[in-house]
Amino acid sequence: MKKVLFAIALVALVFTSCKKDAANKVKSENVEQAAARDKAAGKLPVLEFEKKEHDFGNIKRGTAVETVFKFTNTGDAPLIITNATSSCGCTIPEFPKDKPIAPGETGELLVKYNGSGINQITKTVTVTTNTEKGSEQVRIKAFVEESE
Repeated sequence: MKKVLFAIALVALVFTSCKKDAANKVKSENVEQAAARDKAAGKLPVLEFEKKEHDFGNIKRGTAVETVFKFTNTGDAPLIITNATSSCGCTIPEFPKDKPIAPGETGELLVKYNGSGINQITKTVTVTTNTEKGSEQVRIKAFVEESE
């Protein structure tokens, strides 16, 4: 019985001694770093395109065309474009790779279309970013006429 009481007393002593001075062990520099990190976490980039759609009008089948979608980072953090994909293999997007766009800076997304298809076409390019939404879309369209 004495051994059981001694074991209980020992366990109680260990647990209560760990709680002592816990607040005194917190380093103020770590608290400041955490506050700065949390404040920075609320800042996000915002991708804003000058135009979200481009119409090539009437083009002959097989005629390659291209357009540039200009954009600005209107947010509070660097914008990073991780990928740009099209809805079809006939459309190729080119974006700034491995180059963060600082707040207030501009960039360009080049979209090339090879002129395949016939009649009215609409192609979508999805741009994957580190914005709050995570992606944005732009579109190209054209009326592809049979070549003579």
